[in-house]
Amino acid sequence: MVKVTFTLDEATVAKLADAAKRLSKPKSEVVREAVLDYHARIGRLSERERLRMLRVLDEYLAKAPTRSQAEVDRELREIRAARRTGGRRTPV
Repeated sequence: MVKVTFTLDEATVAKLADAAKRLSKPKSEVVREAVLDYHARIGRLSERERLRMLRVLDEYLAKAPTRSQAEVDRELREIRAARRTGGRRTPV
């Protein structure tokens, strides 16, 4: 083990003490577990972020389409045809 020193505000220290008491674990073990848990969640969405993104997706999907299916099909045919002929129709 390596001994380190951190400066924490009083509210955080109180929560640490409460967690250690409720879990019947030393404060250092609570801190180790909290750091491991926090590290494992880096890069992942929080529950609040996940719910917000799902709500935005639901709102988007609920909107009426701006183009008809025929227009979408025509554009897709044009894109596929352009890809088969090597891409752009005119030089850049």
